[in-house]
Order: sequence, then C-alpha cells, then structure tokens
Amino acid sequence: MFKIGDFAKLNRVTVATLRHYDAIGLLQPETTDNFTGYRYYSAEQMPKLNRIISLKELGFSLEEIAMILSHKSGDTLKLLLQLKQNEIRSRLEEEQSRLNRIETFMKIYEQEDYIMDYNIVLKTIDEIKVAGLRDFIPSYSEQGHLWMELGEYLDKKGVKTVPPCMVIYYDAGYKEDKVDAEIIEPILGDLKGNDRIKVRNLESVKQMACVVHKGSYQTLSSAYNALSKWIEENGYTISGPQRELYLKGEWDSKSPDEYITEIQIPVSIH
Repeated sequence: MFKIGDFAKLNRVTVATLRHYDAIGLLQPETTDNFTGYRYYSAEQMPKLNRIISLKELGFSLEEIAMILSHKSGDTLKLLLQLKQNEIRSRLEEEQSRLNRIETFMKIYEQEDYIMDYNIVLKTIDEIKVAGLRDFIPSYSEQGHLWMELGEYLDKKGVKTVPPCMVIYYDAGYKEDKVDAEIIEPILGDLKGNDRIKVRNLESVKQMACVVHKGSYQTLSSAYNALSKWIEENGYTISGPQRELYLKGEWDSKSPDEYITEIQIPVSIH
C-alpha cells in the first residue's frame, strides 16, 4: 500500500489531483485510516489511474471519463472516442480556416498597407421582409430617382421601414452603363406591391463576405478591392449578387467622409 504522497509521486500526478478524484468518486483510495484520515492506494489501482490520465489527455472531461469507467463494454468507449474524434476534426478545420485567413491577411498587409483599414468577416445573413424596386440605371451613382419613387410609395402606404436600406447589384461584373440594380427598404407589417415595387422575403445567405467602408461613395473601390482580394486569397468564389448597405449617409451626415457603407458578397468555398 502507498501513502497518497508516494502514490502521487509514482504516477506523476499531484496530491491535490488525487484528492479531487476521491471527492468526485472517480478514483477513491483502497483504504483510509479512520484515526489519522490518511489515504492509502494499492498498485492494482495504477492501471485505472493511467487510463484516467490517458483519457484526460485525449480531451475527455472528468464526467465523461467517469461514464466510460462505469461501463465495462468497449462499445461505449468506442462511441465516445468517435465523437471526440469528430469534435477535434471539426475544431481543426475551424482553426485551419482561421490560420489561412491570418496568413492571407499578413500577405495582403505586406503588399498594401491600406488594406489594414478593412476588417473582412464572414457572416450569416438572416432572411428579412423587404420592399424592392429593380430597374436599369445609367450608372452606379444615378439611383436617386428610384429611392424617391420607392420612398413616396411607402410613405403613401404608411409602412414603417427598418434601417439599413441597401442596393443589390445583379450584374456579374462591373458595368459602364445600364446597371441592373434593385434598391431595398426592409419593412415591418403588411404591404401590397405593384408592377414596379415588389414585396418579398429577401433570402438568407449562409456565407457572406462583408467589409465596412467609411468615407465617400467615390472611394468605395478601395473596399471592393480589399474584399475581392480576400475572397480570392482565401479560396472562395462569388455565389450571388453583391449588396451595399447604407449605415450612415447624407440623411444624417453633412460630410461624405462620415458616410458608412457595408459591402456584402455571397461566397462559397471552391
């Protein structure tokens, strides 16, 4: 029989660990002296302690280890090992993806310092109810007449809007003219559209690459460049039309330098 200190030293664990295992019923001493309270362990308990240590190193919690030890069947251990294997693989994939993004970020930073102004993130975008007006516009900046038409219709119907408003661009690439655009106002309550204005649920997007730009609309190209490079470097492909969300604009700021726009592009992995 070994005193708790000697047993701990032989198995390279702390006395505090053995006392904790005793307290939770995971590994109790072979015997305890009723007079002194000293705990004594036997050599036969070493394999059990070694299994506890091994399972703990594999990432199992003490509760999971207790369940494994309480089942004599190897099927329970096999099932839990498979679950732990899947859990670790999933974490590894997430960490590898994060590592790839860091390496890409470092590479871009070395090439272009200004990219550091943009923090690009992947987000899941929920479905929302919207009123939209889609038409061809002469250029990206010439959309004011559409906003006026949509705004007048919503005011007439007494519909409450929910910021931010946005534009969806449906063209596959950059256009010099005849830009296929839809201006969007998220809304609350019921609304019936007409031949021009459509009311629908704007679909959710599982993976949306997003970047926030502060400044004039004329400088949005820098944010688009940063976002495009990030998408390419991280092995994604564009999988849907891009969105521009206007978080702060001329309605609440006199200076274009204070405008805040979020660019969102749906992506999927190669």
